[in-house]
Amino acid sequence: MKYWHGSKTRKLVIVTCLILTIPAFGVADDGELAKASQNPAGDIISLPFEYWHYDGMANSGSADAIMLKPVYPLRIGNINLINRVIIPYLGIDSNTKGSDLGEIDIPPTLSRESGLGNIQYQGFLTPAKPGKIIWGVGPVFELPTNTSGLGSDKWSAGPAAVALSMPGSWVLGALVQNIWSFAGPNREPDVNRFTFQYFINYNISNGWYLTSTPIITADWERSSSDQWTVPFGGGIGKLHRFGKLPVDFKLQAFGNVEKPEGGPDWSMMLAVKFLFPKKTQK
Repeated sequence: MKYWHGSKTRKLVIVTCLILTIPAFGVADDGELAKASQNPAGDIISLPFEYWHYDGMANSGSADAIMLKPVYPLRIGNINLINRVIIPYLGIDSNTKGSDLGEIDIPPTLSRESGLGNIQYQGFLTPAKPGKIIWGVGPVFELPTNTSGLGSDKWSAGPAAVALSMPGSWVLGALVQNIWSFAGPNREPDVNRFTFQYFINYNISNGWYLTSTPIITADWERSSSDQWTVPFGGGIGKLHRFGKLPVDFKLQAFGNVEKPEGGPDWSMMLAVKFLFPKKTQK
């Protein structure tokens, strides 16, 4: 991880250590808690960290990303507002072409760059007492917080929706959104980007599960032959407790069956999610 310089790494380590000192609120069964963790519309406070590596890009290039994705639900009458923020820190090789890296859109780079990407907020309104089909709708906003040109300088927004079901050992569903730019420098290209993520999880026992959660994207501003990034793959996960603190670990790998010119051939992801369930989630 040659891109993560000392000061940034130290901050991430300090945050992680602080989180480990916070007691969990409940003692839910590991299998049920693992299923609840796999629900993006779930009423659980969580702090996920994700490390992504992308390889096989233009000019034998690669890219890395560390993403912090805190989730904080709020109860508003009979509705839950699920607040989710995506904060990416990126490292990109020189002379790579612009590409969609899952939830991140990267412009072309002329030299090796690392820094903050664009921060994204998602807010899902969901029923506090859902039925067999769990659903949520709400807005998504992307802020031009990038440094070193690692993202668009446009302000963007759009709708988002999620739907899923949790029959037996399965968690099955999808999340979809599209954002359009509405403000920002005229010199910057417009943003019109579609994101679709399906998730298939099968829970085995003792917190172990099989998972596939690829992120499919389309950049509608590109030519029709260069719009789509379609990964295929999956991996394995495990919910483990450190004392009373439940932590969800997940490892996945994906190959891109469709990609824009210069986009990565494959990617891998390691995720660590700290969970803070309520006392009622047992």
